[in-house]
Amino acid sequence: MKVSLISHTPNPELIVAVAARTSFKSDTPTEILAKLSKPENAEKVKKDISDLLRHNHLSPIEHASFTFSLEGVSRACTHQLVRHRIASYTQQSQRFVKVNTSGDDWFIIPKTLGKNEEGRFKERMKAIAQWYEELVKEGLSNEDARFILPNATRTNIVVTMNARELLHFFNLRLCARAQWELREVAMEMLKLVKKVAPTIFQNAGPSCMKGFCPEGDLMPEECRRMGIPNIQKMFREMT
Repeated sequence: MKVSLISHTPNPELIVAVAARTSFKSDTPTEILAKLSKPENAEKVKKDISDLLRHNHLSPIEHASFTFSLEGVSRACTHQLVRHRIASYTQQSQRFVKVNTSGDDWFIIPKTLGKNEEGRFKERMKAIAQWYEELVKEGLSNEDARFILPNATRTNIVVTMNARELLHFFNLRLCARAQWELREVAMEMLKLVKKVAPTIFQNAGPSCMKGFCPEGDLMPEECRRMGIPNIQKMFREMT
């Protein structure tokens, strides 16, 4: 798995602050931009964003967007990912791209499988790969041969989300109860956006960053042992 931030709104926090001030200032957005762009006003930008987050006035942060490349993740992972509808996705097509089923690196092995089960899993994948290759050689189109491919199949996808949706995404997918692979992806995404928009994402993380666990009785044992304050500290200090 490889997660990269391949593009984002230039000066995302500055743009968010400009949008925020536009709502309560008589100055035009370009005038506000000119003022806030001065180095001496950097702290004002941070304060504006912190105020937005504290008061849950989140619409201005939608003006900052981030584009990621997710490479070598499973189709099971992307099926979870695309349920976040306020985003843009472009995924490698199994219709136009024939899956290279040689070797053992065309699929993801679930981490929960034991060593014995892992061997059997690989054998099943080998059988599927052989069947897939036979169908293609017999003239079946990639479009139809893909019907036998499993959710474990590796894929690549480009994802664009605005900052507000990212905060929501992190709330759900950084929870210890989230699907493990997408949680790993979300961890990498958070580390990347913290580098370019540290104030926006200063308190980003699972829903318990708000001080309580919405999972109630379903709170994972690992979270009970660690405690919410330590979880919050871990995500705030994440780099």
